[in-house]
Amino acid sequence: MRWLLQITNPLHVPYSFLVMQRRLSSISKVLMGATLALQLLPPSAIAAPPRTPDQTVTCEVLVAGGGLAGVATAYEALLAGRTVCMTEITDWVGGQISAQGTSALDERQTQRSLLFYPRGYLELRQRLERYYKGDLNPGDCWVSESCFLPRDGHKVLFDELQSAAKRGKGTLKWFPATVIKELNTTPAGAGQQIQGAIAIQHRPAPGASPLNALPLSQTIEDAYRYENSAQFQKAIVRFVPAPAKPSKSQTTQSPANAPQWYVVDATETGELVALADVPYRLGIDPRSYLEPSSSSESGDPYCTQGFTYTFAMQATEQPQRHTEPAFYPNYAGYYSYELPRLASFPLVFTYRRILNQNPTRQEVKVQSNTGAVTPGDISMQNWTWGNDYRPGTATDNFVYTRDQLASTGQLQPGAWMGGLRTESLQRAEELSQGYFHWLVAGTTDSQLGAGVKQPQPNHRYLTGFDTPMGTAHGLSKYPYIREGRRIIGRPSWGQPQGFTVWEVDISRQDYFKDEYYRKTLSPQMYRSLQATLAGLEATSFVGSKLPSEKVTRRTRSTIYPDAVGIGHYAIDFHPCMTQSPPEQPGNTERAGERRGAGNAYPFQVPLRAMIPQKIDNMLVAGKSIATSHVAAAAYRVHSFEWSSGAAAGTTAAFALEKGIMPYQLVDQLPRAEPQLELLQRRLAENGNPITFPDTSIFNEKWEDWK
Repeated sequence: MRWLLQITNPLHVPYSFLVMQRRLSSISKVLMGATLALQLLPPSAIAAPPRTPDQTVTCEVLVAGGGLAGVATAYEALLAGRTVCMTEITDWVGGQISAQGTSALDERQTQRSLLFYPRGYLELRQRLERYYKGDLNPGDCWVSESCFLPRDGHKVLFDELQSAAKRGKGTLKWFPATVIKELNTTPAGAGQQIQGAIAIQHRPAPGASPLNALPLSQTIEDAYRYENSAQFQKAIVRFVPAPAKPSKSQTTQSPANAPQWYVVDATETGELVALADVPYRLGIDPRSYLEPSSSSESGDPYCTQGFTYTFAMQATEQPQRHTEPAFYPNYAGYYSYELPRLASFPLVFTYRRILNQNPTRQEVKVQSNTGAVTPGDISMQNWTWGNDYRPGTATDNFVYTRDQLASTGQLQPGAWMGGLRTESLQRAEELSQGYFHWLVAGTTDSQLGAGVKQPQPNHRYLTGFDTPMGTAHGLSKYPYIREGRRIIGRPSWGQPQGFTVWEVDISRQDYFKDEYYRKTLSPQMYRSLQATLAGLEATSFVGSKLPSEKVTRRTRSTIYPDAVGIGHYAIDFHPCMTQSPPEQPGNTERAGERRGAGNAYPFQVPLRAMIPQKIDNMLVAGKSIATSHVAAAAYRVHSFEWSSGAAAGTTAAFALEKGIMPYQLVDQLPRAEPQLELLQRRLAENGNPITFPDTSIFNEKWEDWK
């Protein structure tokens, strides 16, 4: 049997999640323990950890991050028969739909009605529906047509990966509770390649609490240290390329230094992007004709979108006794229903209800501000003025900038600690737990004033390993991340400073009718904006044959010749706050941050956005592809993550097969790229759309796409 699933645990001690997954062993006869290395690099080629690695593992595709983008990458590579190693800091696959708790699929109406999604995402939806016996929405929520329990998201998705490995005769080597600590890069031809990676896998130390007993802020720094601790015992894992497989379809022009493996950064915050030290951006981009709605003329790397610890709460028949947390007064002045039309507890509860115990199912209407709640119903909470933590200054920003990483020493060999501010994690955890107390006992509202918020004592906060979040503390295992580091792609035709998907590439904003842009942008910048969005009139406008006032704004997104995926969602902001700490009473959202918010046209994922500078055998999937701050607000939801991951997995397998590097697929654009066309054809034939129906420079009728 060629296909293989390996759940690695070199310390030979079962993880708590493995108990849940024992049924897997009968299918795959899980190989526990060390994987025999088929090929070893010389010791000098890998940065030396403090002791000899406990395990050396070979793979053709190394995926860092087990979220939806990482799973989709693995899924496609497995179907292509490849050996995939996948690491994940938590012990669940699925990211948004599981470990991060946001198990409500963010989908747009038209795309959903056509079921125009990548094949693996469609399979996920089908498996969820079968798992819940024909019900895709067991929560009967109204934010989505599919709300379900996060723990079930992990189970269903893990089964899907198993099936992909079996069908494609691939090998999955799954490393839960594992972080990448070091990358070894060496010169190769005109560029560099990652030749090895060192990871740390952790499990509870003897006598210590199980995994997921403590919130992330209390474990994350330990997880990145080589040394054993009172909490964790560590295994050091060395990843190296698998031996090259001969390929009949390999091009005769393939360079001698063609990579033997590919490394994909599918982490939530762009960890490998920072660790490899490739060019990237963070936070707000400077205002320009490409990013005209930016809230800053010069940019601000500290203001990223808020992140959220979700939790689950359950309706009860009887009032519950709720004790005010000691930290609650620090956050009480932040919480709010936000808008008068949302000032209804039943509405907030049913918005992301993930389990409905009422078999009759009463439809919830947003306009009515009411919704039927049955004792036993479970709701997942993810609310902007509730549990969104939104730091935005140099003293509290969550994702460290490159300068901050350098000043803290994290860019030194062996010093990487994840690149996040632990104090902000802790405050976010407190904010979220305090939000529950506000929901059930609070009587204030920071945005709507007195007399709006009423106590709702008939609810309990769900904690325990068998609850939806799978944690003893009740919070999600990892926060829901909306924005992290975003690579700057390689210099490209039309973008000599590095490829990026910008606001104007996707936004439906009518810049020509809104006087703000004419008044705010310089005349030269405004004319460049007009030229960029002139569509078929661009040639006449640039040639001064068409007056400025006669220019018509095109009504479609940018069409990319290297499209390898699709997405559609609104440009949705959860802005950073103006002052530090963000929860302080009277604080406000960063002025101007929501100006770029609004509808977007159906858009594409260009391959150039997934190829970092400098490193030739690295791809990026998920939220760290090359997008601007405003564009990233749309390039972040479930189906987009899957589409980008499907593109990464397919591209990696294709590049290995053809002996060609991803940048070579696009380096001659806008001239024809025959190998790129083959890749695009493979994606489409495999059921991974790269363009929406009727996409053309001549079709500007997208108003019906909701």
